[in-house]
Amino acid sequence: MRASVIQIAVEEGESVESRRRRAASMVRDQAGADLVVLPELWTTGAFAYEGFAQEAEPLEGPTYEAMAKAASDAGVWLHAGSVPERDPEGPLYNTSLVFSPAGDLAAVYRKIHRFGFDKGEAVLMGAGTELVTVRLPSTTLGLGTCYDLRFPELFRGLVDAGAETLVVPAGWPERRRSHWTLLAQARAVENQSFVVACGTAGTHAGVPQAGHSIVVDPWGEVLAEAGADEEVLTVEFDPGKVATTREQFPALKDRVLGLQPPRRQS
Repeated sequence: MRASVIQIAVEEGESVESRRRRAASMVRDQAGADLVVLPELWTTGAFAYEGFAQEAEPLEGPTYEAMAKAASDAGVWLHAGSVPERDPEGPLYNTSLVFSPAGDLAAVYRKIHRFGFDKGEAVLMGAGTELVTVRLPSTTLGLGTCYDLRFPELFRGLVDAGAETLVVPAGWPERRRSHWTLLAQARAVENQSFVVACGTAGTHAGVPQAGHSIVVDPWGEVLAEAGADEEVLTVEFDPGKVATTREQFPALKDRVLGLQPPRRQS
């Protein structure tokens, strides 16, 4: 399986429309890949909170249309990162879209864990409630977004739902880059899954981004890692290694907690 991780730079001064055209062109350049991934909130910048409401789109808005066409033009499965979605009957959401090689919408994931504590995304956007997996010909994707990476129970739920490759678009800040790589490897090891984590380059609202998109195998080995600047990280891996790893080292079969309700003490 060949994955192309597009670590696009999100810089102040570039219009959303310009960035959308640039991202679509970068996706089309990945023809021949099996999976292409964009980062979180690349249309606006994950820390550009003041622009969320203004730049929010309906689900089938201009980014949806541009990415559906780019996926079809390239003939790839496309995880189009995430965009600020405006639900006509509710709040804003941080929403990921996955398209098939025909350009059809295959999955929608609304980010469950919102970052910011008492400000930013945490108060401006609603929380998703559903775990989402997507079946590709050679693997099943499990979807998470940025801050989700800090919550292992989400990814364990995705594995229980059949996920073998965990895909995490993000707008992760440079000041916590060590956590980014550490957590990506931890999620891979504990779930015996591949992790494909795509970050942004550039600076969002004065916050330098970590970049360093990373692909990790089920043993925690880093197969490929980007630098800090805009680039496309391309890596080939064997999805069958998930089943082999889980058979050779069947730790998931030894789980106890979380499989049944806790026993009530008298």
